[in-house]
Amino acid sequence: MKIEIDLNKSIQENAGSYYDFSKKAKKKLGGLAKGMHEVDKKISEEGESKGVQKKLVKKREKKWYEKYHWFFTSEGFLVVGGRDAKSNEQVVKKIMVPGDVYFHADIQGAPHTILKADGKIPGEISKKEAAIFAACFSKAWREQLAGLDVYSANPDQVSKKAPSGESLGTGAFMIHGKREWFKKTPLQFAIGFKKYGDSLDLFSGPESAVKKNSDYLVKVFFGKDSKGACAKKIRKQFLDKSGNKFEVRLEDIEFLLPSGGLSLGKA
Repeated sequence: MKIEIDLNKSIQENAGSYYDFSKKAKKKLGGLAKGMHEVDKKISEEGESKGVQKKLVKKREKKWYEKYHWFFTSEGFLVVGGRDAKSNEQVVKKIMVPGDVYFHADIQGAPHTILKADGKIPGEISKKEAAIFAACFSKAWREQLAGLDVYSANPDQVSKKAPSGESLGTGAFMIHGKREWFKKTPLQFAIGFKKYGDSLDLFSGPESAVKKNSDYLVKVFFGKDSKGACAKKIRKQFLDKSGNKFEVRLEDIEFLLPSGGLSLGKA
């Protein structure tokens, strides 16, 4: 900090000049603070007069599975699927454990999907929902296939062991032994929300599972909308249904949608 001294004045006179200057500056700061308060008050009053409601925002720590494709079945089982080659590798090698159920759509370009059993035996409804989920996030959605065969296997049937002279790249695995088939699995998809205090949690997946876990949902069909365009329509419906009181981010909605043309229908 630099202090200028007038050599033509005494020390006492210089000190007095700086004292007077500080009093004027303090007075100006007080006026500025008062002015800012009045501006804030006016903005608030104008917002209320126009019926503008503040959105409740609650930041929460994301769960480990939210970086993958995921949903909870009607019975409460977590299902996780890879989003790309690297995460497909992680799903099989790090997330799948003995007792879980492995799912894969019978088409090239499909995620490795794991139903986490956690020591319990999943019912038929959970397995069917996991099969639907595996189909929806496969290439079948982009190709708008009405139905697709999906199979399941035990973790010990999934291996990196390739036929002699061949190798498997990142995200590629071989399935050995007998599989359980879910023939002509329909690609039925929905996205919904559930209120938790002052936040909205978003869910997507098979319609039956989303309906079980959500307060409100919209059905998602094949269509011509991009993820971004579809997300905007979903966001509007969610805000309207929740009274426009919550923050709903477009990127969070897009992250939960399958890849390919989309359209909406109301449940």
